[in-house]
Amino acid sequence: MLLKLSNIYKSYGSGQAEKPKQVLNGVSLQMTQGETLAILGPSGSGKSTLLNIIGALDKPDEGDIIFNGNPLNDYSEKELSSFRNREIGFIFQSHHLLPQCTVLENVLIPTLPMKDSVDKKEGLQKALDLIKKVDLWDHKDKLPGTLSGGECQRVAVIRALINNPRLLLADEPTGSLDRNNALAITSMLLKLNKEFNTSLIVVTHSAEIGAKMDKALNLSDGILELSK
Repeated sequence: MLLKLSNIYKSYGSGQAEKPKQVLNGVSLQMTQGETLAILGPSGSGKSTLLNIIGALDKPDEGDIIFNGNPLNDYSEKELSSFRNREIGFIFQSHHLLPQCTVLENVLIPTLPMKDSVDKKEGLQKALDLIKKVDLWDHKDKLPGTLSGGECQRVAVIRALINNPRLLLADEPTGSLDRNNALAITSMLLKLNKEFNTSLIVVTHSAEIGAKMDKALNLSDGILELSK
């Protein structure tokens, strides 16, 4: 078992004039290594909140998170930071590429904390290999401003994979793309998932994309259940 969430609760707004909003209400889920999962639901349903909790960017009010047998609830902030960089790859709706850096430099950003020269050399080689895999070799020395939206999102995907994470978290990764580019990015994510055995959780509004995952869950009114 790679990931296990048990009875996760999260609410926001605790001021005297504001009644707390229960965003997650006893959410539980399990994932095995290499599995793919879609989380669907309307805007404001808490999908991004759930993803942030899974990725240790946010903490639940209650509940337990077990990752690869380790309880994240017991981790210090320093340990959580190391965990995020080592075990989790993040992809967002906006690619968040640095405009002044080339494609290759953007892919290498997560490797910057590495101190060992051997690790850095291996990171560079993996970046070059990934750029080839997603057909961006001719663009590796170009700036993001010269690329299409779909090409920029491909760069964001391989940047998330550069540190060999066990779990890839994608928050509406195709939300700003047209249908053809959205399906192309989804196909690429699934291909990389199979090749590297990296588990994948995708938050999406698209039932079409959700149907391509091993499992699709729907989050509504704080409750997570199998999508119909």
